[in-house]
Amino acid sequence: MLKKAGKDIPTKSGTKTNPKSQKEVPGQMLDKASKEIPTTSGTKSQIMMRLEKMVEESDIMHGAIRSVDMDEGVFGIAHSELIAKEDMQQLFEHEELGIAVIHTYIRYMYDTLMRGTELCNRFNFIAASRINTTFITKNPTSVMNELVDRFMVVGDNTTPSLYFLPFNSGNGGHWVLVAMDLSRLMVYYLDSLPDNWSKYPSMKKTVDAAILKFRSKKNYRYRKDITWVRVQCPQQNNSIDCGFFVLRFMRDIIALNRIDIPKMVWNNNLGFILILSDISSNLLLNHEYVLFS
Repeated sequence: MLKKAGKDIPTKSGTKTNPKSQKEVPGQMLDKASKEIPTTSGTKSQIMMRLEKMVEESDIMHGAIRSVDMDEGVFGIAHSELIAKEDMQQLFEHEELGIAVIHTYIRYMYDTLMRGTELCNRFNFIAASRINTTFITKNPTSVMNELVDRFMVVGDNTTPSLYFLPFNSGNGGHWVLVAMDLSRLMVYYLDSLPDNWSKYPSMKKTVDAAILKFRSKKNYRYRKDITWVRVQCPQQNNSIDCGFFVLRFMRDIIALNRIDIPKMVWNNNLGFILILSDISSNLLLNHEYVLFS
């Protein structure tokens, strides 16, 4: 079953830290703090053996569907999402991740890293199913208003906090992470391919418009100088891992309690890539209700 969340964050060494006592450490590199990020014990082969056993005992791979509850704290509105066979296969067969897997892992991070702590006031998630290239192309004004509504759910946006938007280029395309700091008018762009936001001009235009409209509705001092920063990220070496990288970007930043993201955060790719499989194992081994409920 899901671990009791919200008090202590388990670390690789077995010790525990209290998120409420954590503070930002300016300039701290994420790879140095990776030891403080919860991981699943066992080698990759051992993990896969356990996963295969769980699947054998579940009916989800035989057509069953699970409903995963997302309470208001996750995406700003309570709702349920479905997990089915094809979603599990994305993990077992190392395929491109879809929205259902992205959202379920966000729920896992919220439960294990944030729930019941001050981190809920510092990090917020925006549903990828509502803000993506496909919807922006069809109705950019509606998407902008969706973003504004999400910003308005949080009471105080004058103190530094981040809104994470896992953004998809559409039709099962590329995943990037857009992290917005509304108080500082900073937008961080994290991409596991050597591109920047200029590849998605409609996305940037929509995000900028939503931030300015939100500030106008809140009667904040007028500013239009939104700063976009491309963070130097580890790069994928294939055409399918972008979703895993986006999940890892969010998890590292939350675990370190970072709001101001330096242009260069990760020192190298090696440790980053080695732990990507842990995302799959954490998602499944710690979300047994998906397989068995």
